[in-house]
Amino acid sequence: MTSKLRGITWNHSRGYVSVVATAQRFMELHPDVEISWDKRSLQAFADYPIRVLAEQYDLLIIDHPWAGFAADQGILVPLEQHLPRAFIEDQAANSVGLSHMSYNFDGCQSALAVDAAAPVATYRPDLFERDGLALPESWDDLLAIARQGKVAFAGIPIDTLMQLYMLCVTQGEEPFAGRERVVSQEMGVQVLEQLRELTCYCTPEMLDWNPIKVYEAMAARDDLYYCPFAYGYSNYSRTGYSRRLLFATDMVDIGGHGKLRSTLGGTGLAISAACKHLDMALAYAQFTASPDIQKTIYVESGGQPGHRSAWLDEEVNRRSHHYFANTLPALERAYMRPRYSGYFHFQDHAGDVVRDYIRGGGDPLQVLEQMDRLYRESLEEGTDEAAGWIAGA
Repeated sequence: MTSKLRGITWNHSRGYVSVVATAQRFMELHPDVEISWDKRSLQAFADYPIRVLAEQYDLLIIDHPWAGFAADQGILVPLEQHLPRAFIEDQAANSVGLSHMSYNFDGCQSALAVDAAAPVATYRPDLFERDGLALPESWDDLLAIARQGKVAFAGIPIDTLMQLYMLCVTQGEEPFAGRERVVSQEMGVQVLEQLRELTCYCTPEMLDWNPIKVYEAMAARDDLYYCPFAYGYSNYSRTGYSRRLLFATDMVDIGGHGKLRSTLGGTGLAISAACKHLDMALAYAQFTASPDIQKTIYVESGGQPGHRSAWLDEEVNRRSHHYFANTLPALERAYMRPRYSGYFHFQDHAGDVVRDYIRGGGDPLQVLEQMDRLYRESLEEGTDEAAGWIAGA
């Protein structure tokens, strides 16, 4: 009898082709298993609560801020109770930054970190070489090249919120330290003004771009030289993927605080608690997350692996113009967002407030007040089923 598993992922080569490829190979090794993957746009994910997806699918690619909600509601399989201890320990020991731990909430391992990402700097090497330009090393250098109209970054609400976290934590204040405020007024105003100044020098259309659109524009056009921070996609550093190669590297220093600490992204492979063929689902998850598959089939099929051995692998780096080795330091120091059960209420709304400010200006204190109100509401929600976007995929 054939065991059928259905999965849901997101619509990009990195998120879709990679799991289809691992599923195909797994089925070849297990002829009694049939695995199919559906895909949705990132926006479509925003319209579907994870609880509903867990009722419809056996396998889910999720974002780590869902870990608290999943643990609270019991809708995903606690993998630490079902997978071999040695395997879980290997995943933890070979995590890219906090990727593995990001799916663990109160001891419940809700997903395996099969995909690792954080904002990194990306650039067009041909344009820098043609014009004899040096890559920016500091925030002031970044502003200088931005004033020339050569810079773009992801400006949709979710990404601008992640950038606010990044600038706060890099400059000495971790957000959400208390239960009343997201950040202090002093730090909040400083960061909002920094983002607004940089935005003023960039093409306005980027305020409607997610990271994918930024990279597609950089690869297709010859006026955008540099992206200072956007969730990295190794695909664009692979020969043949896009019109022009994009190289990736670490980010700039800011104000004597060291290099920017961006906000951890990536995705994890989870199993619905309603899955009727748990043994096969567990075997497939372990197969996909294993180091040998992560640095071969998974990455060769467009994936961005979550196992650290793949990021250090010589052949993986050769094929990606050293994307992984060059950006690993940024992922190793990345900040991990909150994961409490009601967090998505804040994330789904606060980004609009930040983006509206960096686009049109206004009173930064009012922006911070709105964010603080949303934060307190999110703490009260606790078990809110607010829809979740794969932020930072």
